[in-house]
Amino acid sequence: MSTWTVPGYTESLELGSGASGRVVLALHEGTGVPVAVKYLSESLRSRPDFVRDFRAEARLLAGLDSPHVAGLYEYVESPDGAAIVMELVDGVSLRTVLSRQGSLAAEAALVVLKGSLLGLADAHRVGVVHRDYKPENVLVDPAGLSKLVDFGIAVNSGTRGGVAGTPSYMAPEQWRGDPASPSTDVYAATATFFECLTGHKPYPGGNIAELALRHTEAPVPEEDVPEPVRPLVRRGLAKDPAQRPDDARAFVTELEAVAVAAYGEDWEERGRGRLAALVALLALLLPSARTDPRSVTDTAHTVLRPEPRPVRAREWLPTGPGVVVAAAAAVMAIVLAHSAPAAGPDARKAAEAFATTSARPGITAGPVPGPDAATTPPAPGTSGAPSAGSGSPSDAATSPAADEDGDVAPETDADTGTDTGGPGDGTAPEPPTGPGDGTPPSAEEPPSDPDPEPEAPAVKDISVTDFRQTGTDTATVTVTVHTDGPGPVSVTLDWFTGDAAGGPGTADGAQVFQRSGATQYTITAPHTFQNRACYWTVRASTRPAPADGGASQQLLTKRCDLR
Repeated sequence: MSTWTVPGYTESLELGSGASGRVVLALHEGTGVPVAVKYLSESLRSRPDFVRDFRAEARLLAGLDSPHVAGLYEYVESPDGAAIVMELVDGVSLRTVLSRQGSLAAEAALVVLKGSLLGLADAHRVGVVHRDYKPENVLVDPAGLSKLVDFGIAVNSGTRGGVAGTPSYMAPEQWRGDPASPSTDVYAATATFFECLTGHKPYPGGNIAELALRHTEAPVPEEDVPEPVRPLVRRGLAKDPAQRPDDARAFVTELEAVAVAAYGEDWEERGRGRLAALVALLALLLPSARTDPRSVTDTAHTVLRPEPRPVRAREWLPTGPGVVVAAAAAVMAIVLAHSAPAAGPDARKAAEAFATTSARPGITAGPVPGPDAATTPPAPGTSGAPSAGSGSPSDAATSPAADEDGDVAPETDADTGTDTGGPGDGTAPEPPTGPGDGTPPSAEEPPSDPDPEPEAPAVKDISVTDFRQTGTDTATVTVTVHTDGPGPVSVTLDWFTGDAAGGPGTADGAQVFQRSGATQYTITAPHTFQNRACYWTVRASTRPAPADGGASQQLLTKRCDLR
């Protein structure tokens, strides 16, 4: 296991570990705010595609501001490791609730579905498709509120991301490798809703080929759920994406209409109360109740187990297209099991600095303390999927081990069917040695400073390498700084808005980052604009001042770009 830790945080216990990495509970030293830190395993860190996807997950979360999604505090990368610092969600996974309870009352299931759909809706609003919605990735807190986690295989809408996801919740188009769309998430959310109501998944299957056939061709098993909610199940599990709601927001509208008509105006209050009562029974599994370090290690199996409980038999035979899909799924399973390349040797450590993404404007690093700073976590032993297709561990608030279904990932172990990678083997830095031999200094010689301040370096240049709009009022910038020494340097990002090209316009906030220990720094930072304007500008500067005078970049927002 890698012993590298994110600077500025004190770890208290491990929440979970798996093939792709580990998740730990930690305290931000500057504020005392509890956080969940997700580390990419050492073996995967030597593989550029996994590191790239791990960074992409952090960048996506930085641009996603939603009360229904576990938030990002910062992304930290160094020659010794990579980590995503997340909001700690003090709750248990929906999978844990279902494992103990079996099924939920209709009002409670509707509350879970609505909360998760609101999180998906915020993602869909900025053009992101989750692709791995399932009970492991929904967390329920003691108040009965739910949050969505694990965007490890999320992609932009319309992107062909290959066949990836968790088989029991994958939409027909997902099996075919079609471009991702919000309706894909609607299907997975409905499959989870079905499981909440019945205690079993909509389609049983002992292997990937059988699941592919059932999801692409078997009739929707709507008769298994209470009659008032059958229209939601029928719409959400439609084989044709065009027959489902366009996105999660549209599905929420339909859900509320059905819920009020069937269960009355106070359905949500009753459902939330029932969820809170169930979580109260699992109070010892909350991260806030755990004091002793422990490790939970699961295996991400891609071979599916048969359903433990019987389901009503139906007459159904696959048609031609279904057979083709099943054959493709079988071939895919074989290829995944035998084509995973072995992890290469450890990459030579480059002399590069921490690349830190801060999700909150106006801070140097780490979380901002407040009443909402720590809200809902992972259940011990639960399995948030280890980011099928990305290699990143599951979201920080859940264990990174996969559930019994496993994820369809592009990299799997040939013998066990698990996604490759494991705990790292980094070593902790040697402690500093004390000065001298313990003899007192003479009167003629002043005592030496045991910790002299490092000299400030000369900043050779600073450049804005990427500046893009990520939402209606959010943007992300990447800045690179080169210095002639490892001494401390302060990097300031000033944000502006305006309605004319050229000038910076009106100030809209600033962020300051402190860095040291290297000669090259790459900082990726998001910003939420307070002022509405057509042009956004970012200006980067350093202290000591850069030789090139600083850098700035301006973009025309999508709201005003009429081309």
